[in-house]
Amino acid sequence: MTELEELVLTPDERARGVRVDGVMFTMDWTGEDHPGQLAEFVAGRVRAFGIPPTGIDTTAVQQTAEADPALRRGDLPVRQLDHLSTVLSGLGCTLAVWDSGTDGYEVLVTRTAGLDPAEPAEPTGLTGLTGLTHEDLPVRAWGTEREETLVSLTCPGCSAMLVWELPPTETLADEHCDCGTPLFDATGRPMPDVTLHD
Repeated sequence: MTELEELVLTPDERARGVRVDGVMFTMDWTGEDHPGQLAEFVAGRVRAFGIPPTGIDTTAVQQTAEADPALRRGDLPVRQLDHLSTVLSGLGCTLAVWDSGTDGYEVLVTRTAGLDPAEPAEPTGLTGLTGLTHEDLPVRAWGTEREETLVSLTCPGCSAMLVWELPPTETLADEHCDCGTPLFDATGRPMPDVTLHD
């Protein structure tokens, strides 16, 4: 059994053979299919851990976002996740995301104060989530930086699509395409004719 399973599954779920995917909520980057789904999922996971889901509601966040003239497509889910992350930290839980490489959000709720509901909550809600993976891809607390950076571009010389997954300490200094086109200078900055994909 992995450490992630111990954090996201209850003892009963583990005994029944529930998988991590069975307690994961997937949401498109533009938001929920129906308002309230994310909060309902999070409240259900908190209840599964034996904790009253106090404050787990995103209605106020949605109403505030809808009144914001600067709101852009994709902003609301981030605001909801930020809000829920803060609420969960006070309940001894952490909102986590599985970095699967898609443009959506694969959301998990973990117990960060331990598996015993009587154990006191951690003040930050971020403990115990370093080095966790699911299907060999990282799981991290919402609001923390990804451990690796994804860099992708189309080579201006041959139109090949190139993708790198870099650890925080690594750069693409002096990187060239297989066709010989220089892509990055000695400091790791893209060459003038190279445009990185968002």
